[in-house]
Amino acid sequence: MKTRTFLLTLFAGAGFAGASFAQDAATALSLKDTAGQHLDVLSGGKILARYMYAHDTSTPAKKDETYKPYLHVFDAEGKAPITKGPGGEFTHHRGLFIGWMKIGVGGKTYDRWHMKGGDQISEAIENQTAANGSASFTSKVKYTGEKDEAILAEERTLSFLPAPKPAYAAIEMTSKLTAVAGETTLGGDPEHSGLQFRPANEVDRTATVYLYPKADANPHKDVDYPWVGESYTLDGKRYSVIYLNHPSNPKNAPFSAYRDYGRFGAWFRPTIPDKGSVTLKVRILVSEGELPPVDFIQQQWNTFAGKSEPVPVTTLKPAEHGGPKPAAAKKAAAKPEAKPAPAAK
Repeated sequence: MKTRTFLLTLFAGAGFAGASFAQDAATALSLKDTAGQHLDVLSGGKILARYMYAHDTSTPAKKDETYKPYLHVFDAEGKAPITKGPGGEFTHHRGLFIGWMKIGVGGKTYDRWHMKGGDQISEAIENQTAANGSASFTSKVKYTGEKDEAILAEERTLSFLPAPKPAYAAIEMTSKLTAVAGETTLGGDPEHSGLQFRPANEVDRTATVYLYPKADANPHKDVDYPWVGESYTLDGKRYSVIYLNHPSNPKNAPFSAYRDYGRFGAWFRPTIPDKGSVTLKVRILVSEGELPPVDFIQQQWNTFAGKSEPVPVTTLKPAEHGGPKPAAAKKAAAKPEAKPAPAAK
């Protein structure tokens, strides 16, 4: 499969035209809490998403399972997650999640991506609402140091909106991060930091593709994509995920959007002054089938961003199998048509 650059007309006539762009009639959403474990978002009685917020330190195994909260997204039938939980390859990759490998504060560096030496703890779930086809809640999350002291505070608001066809889920995540222990840097790298989406561990790693809103896109070098699309296959069924990046987010953000196992998203890397805050905001659209038309995606980003930008020329690329080694990445950057590099050892 070669890299392809194309216009919005490529997808025209693919069954998405006309009224398919219209928003579904409001479907009743509701919230169901299993105390101390998870909070379900129900659509018409079916599980749309599940916020996993348990924190259990009774055994090392339980601690590893619950050291950070994350959101599972379910299939359209509400039967099973299409996102990853604990275990599998890279156990710290979990659903829709957030973290940084290098949080610098007070002269120390903390890894709250791999979760070494500390946790992300959801201390409370507040502002639960469900009305008019939407639902939302806010999780108060404490990032801890080695002695359980707070090194960063987060207000993570998850909002579930009426989904525009062909999407069946529209999820907005707003993360307000506050420096509570001194000036704080959110460092790391695009592979191990940021706000990212991870499909289930059982994806068909030969079938993952990414769509970028730029001609001759190079995700190893580009920054600040307004949106990125991904399509992957799980249990013989195709799913597509659109990641919308709000223009108010910190700039100079690289995207990790090329892995065959499907983890992708932006590495926002601001420095937060002591007692100051920064807010991150993304919207995720999930649908069954192949990626929707480019004009639909751009329309959704314009609505989210409050903009009226034209439909861009785009680049569609197959996923890289494990990611290129440095020499291969340099060669690929110079020659966009290069084939994906072999898997890293």
